[in-house]
Amino acid sequence: MIGKLQGIVDYIGDGFVILMAGPVGYKVFTPEMLTPKSTVTLWIETIVREDSIRLFGFSTLAAQNLFNQLTTVSGVGPKVALAIMGTIKTDTLLSAIATGDAKTIATAPGVGKKVAEKIIVELKSKIGGGSIDLSGDSTAGTLPDLLAALESLGYRRLDIVDMAQKLVSENPDADVAQLVPIALKQISGNK
Repeated sequence: MIGKLQGIVDYIGDGFVILMAGPVGYKVFTPEMLTPKSTVTLWIETIVREDSIRLFGFSTLAAQNLFNQLTTVSGVGPKVALAIMGTIKTDTLLSAIATGDAKTIATAPGVGKKVAEKIIVELKSKIGGGSIDLSGDSTAGTLPDLLAALESLGYRRLDIVDMAQKLVSENPDADVAQLVPIALKQISGNK
């Protein structure tokens, strides 16, 4: 099996790259944003099926492990796992799993509410170390409420989830009523 490839990005396709490692060009499916003609190193996960052998590449071992964890969930194959990882930042995804935030996970293409909930149920105990300290009940309850409040004001979940997570972790004792004005100031400051 191929474990790691280092080479030059020769071609970028829809969800894959052709990585030239010496005289051989490997087709590697990846959620990574790579640039043509750059030299990269990718950790490779090889998936063998009856009709194909596919290589999936990741810039870190942690990303490869997350991909492997996602593909253990029934209903999540390599294509859906890549879509999730290509849409949602790793820290955001880990936090969404830890807090039970199915709406954030469901923003990825091909992932509905049921699959998102399945991912949470099957991976919550396996994946630790989300970007938010979940030791306090108020933090775990505040984030979903803050996200719901901002969504009701018309903001897209993927646009606000990172900022909301940061606000909740920086202000663990604040409630939603205190956090919404701070969030709105940050959003308006970002424009």
